[in-house]
Amino acid sequence: MKLPKGAIEPRPAVVSMEPYSPPTGDRADKLRLDFNENTVGCSPRVAAALKERVAAGLLSIYPEYGEAKAAVARYFRVTPGQFVFTNGTDEAIQVFVNTYLDAGQEALLLTPSYAMFRFYCEVAGARIKEVGYQPPAYEFPLQQVLEAITPETRAVILANPNNPTGTGVSLPGIERILSRARKAVVLVDEAYYEFSGVTALGEIERVPNLFVSRTFSKAFGMAGMRVGCLFSHEANVAFLRKAQSPYSVNSLAVIAARAAVRDEQYIRAYVAEVLAAREVLCLGLERLGVPYVPSSANFVLGRFGERAIEVRDALRERGILVRDRGYEAPGCVRITVGTREQTRRLVAALEEILKP
Repeated sequence: MKLPKGAIEPRPAVVSMEPYSPPTGDRADKLRLDFNENTVGCSPRVAAALKERVAAGLLSIYPEYGEAKAAVARYFRVTPGQFVFTNGTDEAIQVFVNTYLDAGQEALLLTPSYAMFRFYCEVAGARIKEVGYQPPAYEFPLQQVLEAITPETRAVILANPNNPTGTGVSLPGIERILSRARKAVVLVDEAYYEFSGVTALGEIERVPNLFVSRTFSKAFGMAGMRVGCLFSHEANVAFLRKAQSPYSVNSLAVIAARAAVRDEQYIRAYVAEVLAAREVLCLGLERLGVPYVPSSANFVLGRFGERAIEVRDALRERGILVRDRGYEAPGCVRITVGTREQTRRLVAALEEILKP
């Protein structure tokens, strides 16, 4: 858009960026298998806690994090000093970048991956180096990442498992990256940890350049609350707090987080259902002759080739939303895994669409 006369042009890094505009409109009353959300909702304890605690008086004061931090710390087996609450994983990435990356410094990213990694690095004016996941398997390119890390590398940012591929790297693989990147900060985004079971969180005390992010948006079913956590050594967390707005996470979000971690049975049950449904989806795709990338997350990247857009649109006509990722993984559609019942509905729709 052309600036009006007299307007001040933004920083060059912002001018040159591509806008990020996720297609979030018109999703009500549809089977939402497009954004990797929990498809059945949060724990009933979360809704109950909000109803019990929300009052006009609560909303008129700034958030207090003490009780929620203690509960969340117990759940993740860390100390309250080893993490900050963040406004979703997005703010965790932003705070990490704001704390450690100056304009012109090198950030090593993987592609395709979560768009916000590049987004915040570009806003900071960082110099981005990319290592690609290679089709058709899209396996984590460990050797290429190790080779790409040099003394110039200031930050390494990766997702485990990765979005949109669903593929992950083992803890020994992460340890090799940390060993190679001793002069860089390393952020491991574990948004889908609950479905993979692989985590580097236990290493934050031992490895001083490691940062781990988690979210309540996926398995916990709280995407609308916008709450996450950024973990690291306590000495690092003190600097993260300096680079973060003091009240970026609202009172309702921390009430919800505190209630969510108290219902571990809900999380176990939901994850078990998703893992069973993921198997149903993969078997269905195999039966239909649709190649896919084996996933460690709550979604599967299906390789529909030239029919990808047709499949996406035909599913939408049937009230089912999936995400076309052809702009970065040609011919691929990402399908969120819901319950087994929801997955059978999806597979039945695909059978109709793909029948000869």
